[in-house]
Amino acid sequence: QPQLVESGGGLVQPGGSLRLSCVASGRWLDNYAVGWFRQVPGKEREGVSCLSSARDIYRTYYGDSVKGRFTISRDNPKKAVFLQMNGLRPEDTANYFCATLKGSMVPFQERCKVNFVQDWGQGTQVTVSS
Repeated sequence: QPQLVESGGGLVQPGGSLRLSCVASGRWLDNYAVGWFRQVPGKEREGVSCLSSARDIYRTYYGDSVKGRFTISRDNPKKAVFLQMNGLRPEDTANYFCATLKGSMVPFQERCKVNFVQDWGQGTQVTVSS
């Protein structure tokens, strides 16, 4: 399986922006679907945004709370996944994890969930506070 390493988290003021990066090494295929998840203490890890591969026409999913503010992208030659986060809010504070998703016949819009995750990164902390 691939190893995934996130970076780019930190402390940012409300309304600010951050760009999270996830770089894969080891076993990696461009046809992996990928995603970003987040978790805060006392709550379950949730899907933030997911992106399929070229062979699945780069379908995207965004959670309702981040739609219009976050953008997921990938750079296949660099084996990298990104999450551009704009207009950050205090409720976006969480540990953010990148992941690969398992292949499934479940519609992609239903697959940005932890039970479809194949591989996890170690997480990067995002704190939105004034």
